Amino acid sequence: MKRLTKYRINPDTLLMERVERSIMSLIGRIGAVLLIGIGVGIGFFFLFHWLFPSPEEARLRQQNRVISQHIQVLDKRTKQMKQVVDDLSERDKNLYRVLLGAEPLSSEELTGEAERTAYYDSIAEMSNSSLYARLHREMDELEEQIYQQSLSYDNLVLATKNQSKRMECIPAIQPVMNKDLKRMASGYGWRVDPVYHVRRFHAGMDFTAPTGTEVMATGNGVVEFVGWKQGYGNTVIINHGFGYQTLYAHLSKQLCHPGQQVVRGDIIAEVGSTGKSTGPHLHYEVHVQGQHQDPSNYYFYDLSPEQYDQMLRLTQNAGDMLD
Repeated sequence: MKRLTKYRINPDTLLMERVERSIMSLIGRIGAVLLIGIGVGIGFFFLFHWLFPSPEEARLRQQNRVISQHIQVLDKRTKQMKQVVDDLSERDKNLYRVLLGAEPLSSEELTGEAERTAYYDSIAEMSNSSLYARLHREMDELEEQIYQQSLSYDNLVLATKNQSKRMECIPAIQPVMNKDLKRMASGYGWRVDPVYHVRRFHAGMDFTAPTGTEVMATGNGVVEFVGWKQGYGNTVIINHGFGYQTLYAHLSKQLCHPGQQVVRGDIIAEVGSTGKSTGPHLHYEVHVQGQHQDPSNYYFYDLSPEQYDQMLRLTQNAGDMLD
């Protein structure tokens, strides 16, 4: 094999010496140089491609960045809604269903896992853009539903609290101790006036009792009036809220003052015979939205059904009206 001649200086002898190399050695060196060049070229190609993408690649990269940002937002919203759903679930299980005596929902009912399997299979076949659009729309709808449900629950809790307060304020007992119903004198309706001896409408109920008998507030409220009223004599009026008022008349003493808060059963006065009265008794009225009501309909904390029927018979007395 023909050899190429090449010389080099020997550093020890400082003489020129011939260096012999084969063609294969030269080819190897050239090959190494070519490989290095190709590697560097490929590196520069990818670097240039990354720094200067084509318009289509730039558009796709921007789209991916936007989708990534939106997915992060959806993930955050999902976690927030998960917290709301957990709160609603707790309230549903530990408050509303307890109040209603209903059975708690099963985990399958809460998650709806069986019904969602087919749904998950269907979205797995969608493109990224259509999947994102659908998820975004459904996320918005779910968020609105949760918000409305939360408002509904809050309103229900408020209504429950108001209903409880309302039940405390509604007149619901007799204004004097009368368990044996022996103090009924005259009921609500048309009666013969004991002074003028003509028929007139009796807007309340009369209870006979000795002077000084304690008179009780029949529901929670605020004393609105204490004083003298024509025909009624010494009078107390209590505003119970929710449109309810009660009136207590012909009193010998008033044991409360305007603005005083009272609760059901508080002693507010004593029975007397002041004003237009023919004997010691309490005249009691119930007003709803300014209209007179039959007080016998407001003793449901006091009387059993049997006692209520007996009271209705007693109050039909047409000749014992005392005012």
